[in-house]
Parts: sequence; structure tokens; C-alpha cells
Amino acid sequence: MWKKVLPLLLVPCLLAGCSSTFTNLTAQRQPRNPNHLYPVGVAFNTRQQSLRWETIQPVVVVGTESYPLRQTVLMKNRWEGLVPVPAGTNLIHYYYKFDFLYNDFGGPRSDSAFSPLYRLHILER
Repeated sequence: MWKKVLPLLLVPCLLAGCSSTFTNLTAQRQPRNPNHLYPVGVAFNTRQQSLRWETIQPVVVVGTESYPLRQTVLMKNRWEGLVPVPAGTNLIHYYYKFDFLYNDFGGPRSDSAFSPLYRLHILER
């Protein structure tokens, strides 16, 4: 019986081994800025040991536009950037997308990880 049940018990462990998590470091509410650029930041963590960290190309996506993120100083897993919010707009929705390579049999392969959707409220002063 255990020979039939054991593989089923191992499936969740295998699936959890490659899970990725995003931690949004951006304040949900920010005061209106005269230059209409707002800082965003994210921490990316993964258990995927085959991921090639040096190949990560992160962006923040607002609507149909994407904006590059840059890695923060001294932090391997954190990125930051700026998103424009037009005057008169008080709410935007955005998410993070990380493109990367990972090691696989036969050579590296590409993959992407997507964060949940987040909101940024712009407050009038």
C-alpha cells in the first residue's frame, strides 16, 4: 500500500520546491509628485536552485507598458524602479514580471515569474 501512496505524498513537496514569492516593498499610497514618477520596489525569493540569478531581467508592468527595474545595492534579491502616473490619475494597477534562465537538461531554458496584481493610490496634497 505504501508503494502506491508514497509517490502521491511527495508531489506537493516537489511542487513547493520551485515556488517563487514576491514581496511588494512599495507603499500602497503615495502623495502626488510634481514629476509624476513614483518609486516601486520588490523582493523576489525562490527555491528554484537551477535559476541563474545573473540572467534575471525584471520589469514592472502598468497597463500595456513595462518599465525596467534595477537591482538594489548590496541586495541580491531586491529591485527598484520608477513608474509614471499621469496627472489626474489617482489609481494604477501594476505587477512585476521576472524573465530569467534556468539550468535544464540539454542547456539553459527561459522562464518567467509573475507577481500578483498590486494597486498604487496617488493622494492629492
